[in-house]
Amino acid sequence: MPTDVRCLVTGDGSYTLVRATGTLDPAGARSLRDTLLARRADHPGPLVVEVSGLRVDGPDGWAVFADVRTAAAEWPVSELLLYAETGAAARDWAGHGVPVARTPAEALAGSVPVLPLDVPLEPAVGAAKQARELVTEACLGWGVPELAGAGCIAVTEMVNNVVTHAHTPMTLRLAVRDGALRLAVRDWSLARTAYAGLVPPTATGGRGLLLIDAVARRWGDTLVPDGKVVWAVFHPEDTAEY
Repeated sequence: MPTDVRCLVTGDGSYTLVRATGTLDPAGARSLRDTLLARRADHPGPLVVEVSGLRVDGPDGWAVFADVRTAAAEWPVSELLLYAETGAAARDWAGHGVPVARTPAEALAGSVPVLPLDVPLEPAVGAAKQARELVTEACLGWGVPELAGAGCIAVTEMVNNVVTHAHTPMTLRLAVRDGALRLAVRDWSLARTAYAGLVPPTATGGRGLLLIDAVARRWGDTLVPDGKVVWAVFHPEDTAEY
């Protein structure tokens, strides 16, 4: 179904500014959600959205930003900030439980800077080895060497899944946030990861996602319009000798 929602994307490199206009009916809400998730999947740093130009038609519209936050909450860099150039719009959104700043600067003032490691990888032999080296170096540099073992196990399976099944280029993104290592692999395949729990001892495959499940506190995959993001979160208190 067509929608009149439009997004003008700008920014200075440290953050992305999206000026959204149109009607947030069900179709418009889906379109805006897809646009914001795709932008967050491909551009680290805060995503600041101007909402004064949005007209809300129904509960889907009011919920769209909560949906985006929920979908990307565990990604390495996932901050979504809102502002409204008009006081009436700010009060309207605030009345529906959506915090809105008055300017981009005010929105960014409350954000916590996170500098991620963002590396493109090709779906080729050696990609998993390169990813492990990046995870190990990042954990040492960020002062969380105890998370390198679990992170390497998980990133090996994520990258090998892309090499074996998706056959697309990928981006590895890493960050330490709130004391936890967060990693994600973004590819350009819409095929979801298939996790079926424990596999029979005689099975020849199917253990990759089981390994991620064993070493990560939380993990999952999120579809974006042109692919997906597979992510995992690791906390120091959960570590063991891997």
